[in-house]
Formats: sequence, C-alpha cells, structure tokens
Amino acid sequence: GICGNVIRPNQPSVVLTEGSSTTLSCTYDGSAYSLHWYRQKPGSKPEFLLLIMKSSKTVVPASPPHPHMSIRLRNNNDVDLEISSAAVSDSALYYCALEPTVSGKPTTLYKNCFLFFKVEL
Repeated sequence: GICGNVIRPNQPSVVLTEGSSTTLSCTYDGSAYSLHWYRQKPGSKPEFLLLIMKSSKTVVPASPPHPHMSIRLRNNNDVDLEISSAAVSDSALYYCALEPTVSGKPTTLYKNCFLFFKVEL
C-alpha cells in the first residue's frame, strides 16, 4: 500500500504528571511531503497541533498555536512531538500522520498512516 509499514511508535502509552515534559516519537519509512501531529479528546474531532515539511524543515503551527508543544525532525525519518509543562487538558490520544509525496490532493490525510499515543495525566 501507499503507506507500507509507515509509522512505528517508541512508546504507545505515556502517563505524565502535571508540569512534566515528554517526547512522543514516530519513525517513518518511505517518502513523505510533510509530517503532522494531531490529538483527539474523547467525544471531540481530531485537533491539528503542528506539522513539519520534510524537505525544508519548515514548521507550521496550529492557529492559535500550542506554545508548549514543538515538533522536530531527527535523522530525516523520526519526527518528535515535544510537550513541555503538561497540563491536565493535554490528556488525549495523540497521533502522527504523514502526507505522502504521491498524493494528488495535498490535504489528504491517509487514515491508515497514523499511530495513536495515549497520554494520561
């Protein structure tokens, strides 16, 4: 498929204490145009957090942005979401997604190209 074995987690579930920090990381195989992080709270729609362009390393934040979150591309195939000073409101399912370079529609988010992390406080 278009995604192959695209994304692998480093840890599927994270339990944080309020005010602490953590890094969620995904490893990508194959080509991607941009790499995205989302989160979803129970009963809510997915919420876009940040994306990074793979070639230029340009970061595009949500509007309004989440100031205690940052995104980082490591080794060209690992994308990290860093959460600092976690609040109870950060409890959610987090997932990383990619926008494949082969997509004709740049807004298409391939639903089979994502990975969930459960973050609890």
